[in-house]
Amino acid sequence: NDNDIRQRDRNLERGREILPFARERVSSRRLPMKLTRVEYVHGGNKAVFYFSADGRVDFRELVKDLAQKLRIRIEMRQIGVRDEAKMVGGIGVCGLRLCCHRHLTKFEPVSIRMAKDQNLVLNPQKVSGQCGRLKCCLAYEQQIYREQRKGMPKLGKLVMTPEGEGKVIELDILRRRVRVAVFGGSTQVY
Repeated sequence: NDNDIRQRDRNLERGREILPFARERVSSRRLPMKLTRVEYVHGGNKAVFYFSADGRVDFRELVKDLAQKLRIRIEMRQIGVRDEAKMVGGIGVCGLRLCCHRHLTKFEPVSIRMAKDQNLVLNPQKVSGQCGRLKCCLAYEQQIYREQRKGMPKLGKLVMTPEGEGKVIELDILRRRVRVAVFGGSTQVY
C-alpha cells in the first residue's frame, strides 16, 4: 500500500545517506573491504551492509561504530564481485544494461572454453565483464553457438570446394560461413 511505498522510499534514502559515513569508517579502520550498498529492513530497525572482499574480514569494530551512530541492529553480508555488479548495475560493452542487473537470476558457471567456442579474442579485457570475471553472456549464448556449429568443418580442416581442395581458415558460426584458402592461391567464403 501507500505506507509501504513511503517506508521503502525512506529506507532507500536512509541507506544512501549512511553509505558515505560507513565508507569513511571502513577507510579509517583500514579494512580490506568495499561497501556496496546499505539496505534498511522494512521497519527501519535493522540495516544490512553489503560488501565485497577478497577474504575474511574482522569487522566487529566497524559494526560497533555503525551501531553507535545509527542506534539500530547492523548486519554485514559479504557478496561476490558478480553480486556486486548485479546490485550496482551499469552498461556493458554491448551498450545495454548489464545482464546480471537486468535479467539473470542466477550465475551459471562460465569457462574460457566458451569464449574459444564462440571464436572470441582471448584478451581478458574483451571477455571480462565489469565485475572482472568472464562475461555471463558467454554461458547463455553457448547453446546457440553449439547448435549453429553442427555440420560445419573445424578450423584447419581440409575440405573440397567447387574451386578445388582447400583449408578452412576462418569460421563465422552465426552466419554459418567458412573462409577457405583454396590450394592454388585464392580464398573463398562458403
